[in-house]
Amino acid sequence: MPEALPPIIAALTITALAYAAWSDLATRILPNSTTLAIAAAGVAARAIAGPAALAWSIGLSVLLFFLLVFAHARGALGGGDVKLMSATTIGLAPLDSLHFLSATALAGGVLALLHLLGRRLPPPVPCPAGAPALRRVWRIERWRIRRHAPMPYGVAIAAGGAWALLSNLGS
Repeated sequence: MPEALPPIIAALTITALAYAAWSDLATRILPNSTTLAIAAAGVAARAIAGPAALAWSIGLSVLLFFLLVFAHARGALGGGDVKLMSATTIGLAPLDSLHFLSATALAGGVLALLHLLGRRLPPPVPCPAGAPALRRVWRIERWRIRRHAPMPYGVAIAAGGAWALLSNLGS
């Protein structure tokens, strides 16, 4: 049975994941400060569950980090994605980490499908000066998609992390 996560820590982590997703979408940068905040919240959550729970989560996070570094070395993931996934795993029980990885993979598939569909859209029109941030990011993302730029996988990681954390709250 998954271990319950304190709701305040889950809320803070989900907020940080949402910020990371927005940052990745807008700038293709996952801030180290956000990743550290997620890791710190995870350590606090797992420390509440006990030292053995914390040790298991950190060990699993380190293992995942080294596996993802291998994928990063081959160009499959960005360095920020590796850090964000490892940091998110720290706050999850081992079974919840499996759910997180599965949900992230599914969200990544949806993101890839959206990118493939986006390539069929007509070229984006210029934004007027002072356009809202969401409109500017949408236009830039369409421009990136048409040029086959890398996907903002932080969005998929945030979706998978939020799903794992929210499903844990119900237990």
